Amino acid sequence: MADIALEPGAAAPSEPRFAPVSAAYGRYALTLLVLIYTVNFLDRQIITTVGEAIKIDLKLTDTQMGALGGIFFAFVYTVLGIPIARVADKANRPLVMTLSLAVWSGFTVLSAYARSYGVLAISRAGVGIGEAGCSPTAHSLLADYFPQQKRATALAIYSMGISIGTLLGMAIGGIVAEHYGWRAAFLVAGLPGLIFAVVAILTLREPRSQLAQDARAAHDAQNHMSLALVFTALEQRPTFWLFAMGGALTSFVSYAHGQFFTPFFLRNHSPELTQLAAQFGMAPAPGKPPLGFVALALGLGAGVGGAFGSWLGGVLADKLGQKDVRNYALFPLLVPFVSLPVLWYAAATDNMALALILLLIPNIGVGAWWGPVYGSVQTMTPPAMRALSAAVLLFVINMIGLGGGPTAFGIVTDLMTNRDLSGTGLDVIACKTAVGAAKATCAHASAHGIKLTVYLSTAIIPLAMACFLASRWTIAADMAKGDQLPTAPMSTTKLCAYFFLAGAIPGGFLGNASAMFFKPAPPNLWIIGLVIGGLMGVALGLAIAAAGRKPATA
Repeated sequence: MADIALEPGAAAPSEPRFAPVSAAYGRYALTLLVLIYTVNFLDRQIITTVGEAIKIDLKLTDTQMGALGGIFFAFVYTVLGIPIARVADKANRPLVMTLSLAVWSGFTVLSAYARSYGVLAISRAGVGIGEAGCSPTAHSLLADYFPQQKRATALAIYSMGISIGTLLGMAIGGIVAEHYGWRAAFLVAGLPGLIFAVVAILTLREPRSQLAQDARAAHDAQNHMSLALVFTALEQRPTFWLFAMGGALTSFVSYAHGQFFTPFFLRNHSPELTQLAAQFGMAPAPGKPPLGFVALALGLGAGVGGAFGSWLGGVLADKLGQKDVRNYALFPLLVPFVSLPVLWYAAATDNMALALILLLIPNIGVGAWWGPVYGSVQTMTPPAMRALSAAVLLFVINMIGLGGGPTAFGIVTDLMTNRDLSGTGLDVIACKTAVGAAKATCAHASAHGIKLTVYLSTAIIPLAMACFLASRWTIAADMAKGDQLPTAPMSTTKLCAYFFLAGAIPGGFLGNASAMFFKPAPPNLWIIGLVIGGLMGVALGLAIAAAGRKPATA
């Protein structure tokens, strides 16, 4: 095959004129990827389900638990997502998927053996290493398996793995932890992934190898786009960033609630939930919290509601989007109008049966944006940068949503708890070893603190809605660009400025979270993290800019 160079400003070639796999195989691959994504979220959800048990066993604060489910996982997960996606855009994607699956499942099993906070933090970061290779690779594969008019539906169905995995993670984790301990829950969660890794490497096909010679030649030409040109192409699509921020801010709330709703209900409504659990034959042992019942009930709401919302959002986006592309933002924009007041009422009522049922509605909203956002991004970017564009999208969503949501929720909950403890001589640190009357005082303050934080966290949702609303003025032009590439990469100064922000924000979060490993903690660790992260980002930006100046040849 002749060498092909991509000239700056050249339009990217169109997609293959035929499907590289049969419709039947496409359905099989989608099913397998849904199962893999289910395992992904099952492994991720376990830490949130058994968090209260871990907190008591290892004597941790809400800030420490928030960092475990937030920044320690999200930093590794999001930072590695971009280089792994770059590999996936050029290499064998089923192999990338298989190796990633094996790594994150192995670290989930390792989490069961953690005897200290530090080891558990490292194990959760290890889970992030593996999971970084999952979604960008899957998004790229599905964009090749399915045509444009079915992409939002396919990616919405794939995203149902989030809801199914959340359901299984909460149900299995809660029930196993209640009867056998939180360590057993990690073992149960990790083992299925190792089995699916074998299935994936044996049956997942790399569709690039089945493209016609002319389409493959065009694809090879695209693979020589520099990273600087890729980031420039994304910069010139404002819808990409509006969708990324809308998804990030929505995820900020949903990930925080996903981690802390089980503790919220256990701390505020344990007697009512114990009575309700007894009606279903799931009463806990005397003196024990109804963890299994709460986890199962919340998991059913998250799983059923999220899966339905994901499916409905994808189907409506594909159907209405063919008439007007602005409708890709319609469902993510409108659902919160209904979800927010329902969420507030569910958090306020003492009727636990009603509260658990009502939570189905906001859970539908959690999944409403997955299909429209992921499908639109795959359509508005050229084929050879789809995995990377998905990785950048997930970087923004997960660094802000997954990294910031649980971390910030834990910090604010501790602040609200300390506010209630003012004048008692106690704080969240002293409460870790409190006994007797002091322990009861701590429990009351902790319950009130987490309830206030639930309400405060919902103030983020209108900001997400504003992002989706703004995208209605940009999406038509960005969709029309399709496979177009920029005439030249952005300036080095602008690229480095973007990468400074991309490094500084998570660096500051990570520096602040790292303070808990020091006794006493050095002052202003968040500033040190911000500076180091920003400088690392600038160094990466300079390297990408330098590589982009080299001639693009095959």
